[in-house]
Amino acid sequence: MKKPEYTADELLPLSGIQHFYFCRRQWALIHVERQWQENRLTAEGRAMHKRADDPFFSEVREGKIIARSMPVASYTLGLSGVCDVVEFIPSPQGVQLPHRLEKYLPVPVEYKRGKEKKDACDEVQLCAQAICLEEMLSTDIPQGYFFYGEVRHRIEVLFTAELRDLVKRVSQEMHQYFERGYTPQVKPTKACQSCSLEDICLPTLQKKTISALKYIQTYIDGE
Repeated sequence: MKKPEYTADELLPLSGIQHFYFCRRQWALIHVERQWQENRLTAEGRAMHKRADDPFFSEVREGKIIARSMPVASYTLGLSGVCDVVEFIPSPQGVQLPHRLEKYLPVPVEYKRGKEKKDACDEVQLCAQAICLEEMLSTDIPQGYFFYGEVRHRIEVLFTAELRDLVKRVSQEMHQYFERGYTPQVKPTKACQSCSLEDICLPTLQKKTISALKYIQTYIDGE
């Protein structure tokens, strides 16, 4: 049963929703077991985010306000984190900002290395950011954007009802795993080879694992 609202102490890292959708075991190793290991791909991604992140910095460009490293939270999703960039676009349907006469529509922009994914692991993260902004600013955000380092141009993401429902289901499942302290097994895929936690996860060994009871019984029978 979904909780109506989470407390501040129950908020999970928003960035983890991308890990969770990509691989639940990877997420649990990071957020439940507190294990982390960096490789070339994560280092490149971190460097790209560092270029985008400049806490509390904003600029105005052609009437558009650009805010970087903006803290956000949703107490219905139970998530909190930081948006790489939030662009505030002048719009009659937008929200009033402090010390501004115009109204602005917030649009989250997330920076990623590589190129567009075949699954929705990036999209659920961006949509979760939008839901956070909607709750905080009492507005509706129809779309956001990704900027992928490999293709070097923006890709629009529409926050459809289906994507929003997916974000809610995934965030609820994250909380269930976290409350249980549960780290699931995984079915190895080609993606495991580029995962920074491959040496910790040991996906190839998981296929060969047996239960402790079976191991003990095999040992006894061997004697």
